[in-house]
Amino acid sequence: MEWWQPVVAAAGGLLALWLVLLALLWRSRGLALREALRLLPDVVRLVRRLAADRTLPRGLRVRLWLLLGYLVSPVDLVPDVVPVLGYADDVVVVAWTLRSVVRAAGDDALVRHWPGEPGGLDVVRRLAGLTPDPGSPG
Repeated sequence: MEWWQPVVAAAGGLLALWLVLLALLWRSRGLALREALRLLPDVVRLVRRLAADRTLPRGLRVRLWLLLGYLVSPVDLVPDVVPVLGYADDVVVVAWTLRSVVRAAGDDALVRHWPGEPGGLDVVRRLAGLTPDPGSPG
């Protein structure tokens, strides 16, 4: 076996996993790309606020700081120059991280730090696998 075959196999597996996660996100949550892009500034502020919240467990905050580092890093799973897929990987990574953090931190932390509109909060709740607040208009 050549030295590069396991590397290609691992990269192919990661790409397949990423594509499956992307398909599941769009299919199960009904999130349109336009909706996700509109939420981007609020989500970045939310992640920064959660990462700075000392009441959250350290492991969650570290995960959020790593997410912020990934988002500002020029190195991505899929380069941003690739149309659509270049930015879609960022959406998948953010959704996956938010899902794990919000499930551990709880909805109260999400509500406390959400900087945007209630409708946007409902979208973030859907991304995190939570149900929207029954009292919200959206």
